Amino acid sequence: MKTLFTLLLLFLLLAARPATDTYQINPTASRVTWTGYAEVGSYAPSGTVQLRQGQFAYDGRTLRAGRFEFDMRTIEQEQVQLAEHLRGPDFFDVARYPTAVFVLREVRAGRASGQLTLRGVTRPVQFPLTLTPLPGGQLRATGTVTLDRTQFGINHNSSSFFQNLGSYAIRNEFTLAFEVVAARR
Repeated sequence: MKTLFTLLLLFLLLAARPATDTYQINPTASRVTWTGYAEVGSYAPSGTVQLRQGQFAYDGRTLRAGRFEFDMRTIEQEQVQLAEHLRGPDFFDVARYPTAVFVLREVRAGRASGQLTLRGVTRPVQFPLTLTPLPGGQLRATGTVTLDRTQFGINHNSSSFFQNLGSYAIRNEFTLAFEVVAARR
């Protein structure tokens, strides 16, 4: 009798939990845009970086256990020299660190939390995230995260590290705006 009760209880617990599905990122339907800022004035160059691959678990209510890889070699900007400089050792050093990785722990109350590894340095990050169902069982995740580049060892022209930079000073914070589309596997 005890075994029957235990099996019935286990069945009820499993039936009460929504099924968790794995979603695979569609890199070509996804977009990540970065924006950097001058310390003085209104100069704010922006560009893109490609999401290489990613996946996450979603049970219909909670998104969690995700892993997203960014191909840092794809950093683009309309000024070719700036794009090359950003890919170089002063900034993202893509020859040594071709991939950035965000590991999502969970999304709770519209806030994503996880760990970002950029230029070989891992730091916790949190940011607002909106999840929207799309036709065909797809999901779209959108949001914007503000990062302090100096926390990842990118100190070039930072007034936190160098004096008297004047108009060459670059703000430590930059933003990543993203729209990620994923489909159930």
